[in-house]
Amino acid sequence: MTLKVSCPNCNKDVVWHTDSEFRPFCSKRCQLIDLGEWAEEGHKISQSIQGATPLTEEMLDAMEDEFLLNNKFFVEPE
Repeated sequence: MTLKVSCPNCNKDVVWHTDSEFRPFCSKRCQLIDLGEWAEEGHKISQSIQGATPLTEEMLDAMEDEFLLNNKFFVEPE
């Protein structure tokens, strides 16, 4: 079964497949129109961030340690 979705810009049917280069858009034109809407703040995510937890010094230290562990290029040579 072939899945078809509507282009978010012009509502034209788009086949949802890896060969569909611009999915979910039907064309590069519709993709760029949508990008322009985001750039001009015509589209935005309206839901607020849920459960914001204030960061403690310990939390920041743990995040920094984990980041440095996974990103060796930031560690100075010994």
